[in-house]
Amino acid sequence: MNSYLLNRALGVTSPQAFERAQTTRLAHALQPAPHIRFSSRPTSSTTNRSQNASTLAPGGQGTEEDESNNNGNAVQEIYAHNAGVNALTIDKFEGKYMLSGGADSSIFIWDLEQQASENANGNTNDDNDSGKRSILHTPAGAVKRSSSTHKFGITQLSFYPFDSLAFLSSSFDHTLKISSSITMAPSASFDLGSVIYSHALSPIADHLLVACATQHPAVRLVDLRSGASTHSLAGHHGAVLSVAWSPRDEYVLASSGTDGGVRLWDVRRSAGCLGVLDMEDSVGICGYDGLGTGARRREKGKAHNGAANGVVWTDDGNYIITVGHDERIRVWDAATSANTLASFGPIIKNTRLAPILPALAPTYMTPPGKPLMFYPNEREILAFDLFEGRLLKRLRAPGTQVAAATKAAQRNLQNRVTALAWRQGDVEMYSAHSDGLIRTWRPRTREDAELEEQEAAEAKLNDEEDETRKRKRQVLEDIYHDLTRQKVTFT
Repeated sequence: MNSYLLNRALGVTSPQAFERAQTTRLAHALQPAPHIRFSSRPTSSTTNRSQNASTLAPGGQGTEEDESNNNGNAVQEIYAHNAGVNALTIDKFEGKYMLSGGADSSIFIWDLEQQASENANGNTNDDNDSGKRSILHTPAGAVKRSSSTHKFGITQLSFYPFDSLAFLSSSFDHTLKISSSITMAPSASFDLGSVIYSHALSPIADHLLVACATQHPAVRLVDLRSGASTHSLAGHHGAVLSVAWSPRDEYVLASSGTDGGVRLWDVRRSAGCLGVLDMEDSVGICGYDGLGTGARRREKGKAHNGAANGVVWTDDGNYIITVGHDERIRVWDAATSANTLASFGPIIKNTRLAPILPALAPTYMTPPGKPLMFYPNEREILAFDLFEGRLLKRLRAPGTQVAAATKAAQRNLQNRVTALAWRQGDVEMYSAHSDGLIRTWRPRTREDAELEEQEAAEAKLNDEEDETRKRKRQVLEDIYHDLTRQKVTFT
């Protein structure tokens, strides 16, 4: 870093290159921030919880010993959703508001800045055991239970791409709803007649078509302007599990399903399907101009040997990332549909039918050609170099262990990572877990390293003092025994 500072002062390195080097370093230094917690408890009890924050385990669960404290009163657990967190999303305008959806159909909106600013002044929480200011977020709004809200667990949430004052939610109750971020009241509801696994709204288009992945073997399109389900895109031979719009072409859509296929669609065409991705093809369909023009589309092929339950685009629209039950992550060239043959090793775990969507760090944060991908791998988060497939880091929350080896044990994990969300404009990531917690991941700064060194020095000093006290105590005991022991004399 000193060389970057020198080169910037000399004018050799541009401010943009210096900024990218700094953000890259921070992105690679992500670590859990257990002092930041999310609780859906009523705000009236926030003070009591903050007083007990230091007695909670790092994962937010009170231990048996802690429950016996506080004059016999049990310490309440801190969790975001009682029945587990299924979905997570952050608005892309300010990076200020975060939505979370639970398995109990609850939806909360969190202000990521308000509570942090209050705690920074020391008005809410006490310092925790790690020496950092404890931050306890409480919901800024919640969807109240009524006849117009979701009845079953939430499958996916997304803010309206052009205005964070509205958001979309899908559920196992077959409905897609549009709600206000201010009142949290639903304004429109669409019943698609089958379970909705995920939905997507184009980040650049103004056609306002919402693509829905359902149990039905066709992608359903809902028009928000007309308020009706316009048409379906047929082609999959099983349930559709994940959909994603291209961030560069407003009418191009990608979908994946239980048949292992990943299809590309142009919603303007009558036929719809542009072709499928084939894992055996590393060359791609080039056409006469190298970009697919004039080429015959591929109609057969599989992207994964098993259900493909995740598809995402890079933010520049040049590549597509897919994940499947064959425990493989594949990266595809969006222009030619070629498999880039990136290998991520045998540590990938994927056994759930629910969509698994990797989180990509913004391209402006990383060096050109070195995008960073975070994959929710059961109880841990894996950081990869997207193109090389090289494992850079394994992120594990405090108090968790690596996933079990057998598939039966993997299905019974209680705190698996269910969703990831990257906060725009900041080097910060949030993860949703099936144990009801939302965890925060922040870079390990110089202050953190100094604090850890200070704690280690204090611990060493305490050990030395304990050893000194132990030796002194032993000497005093020996003297006491010598004085009180009855002496034996021989004549």
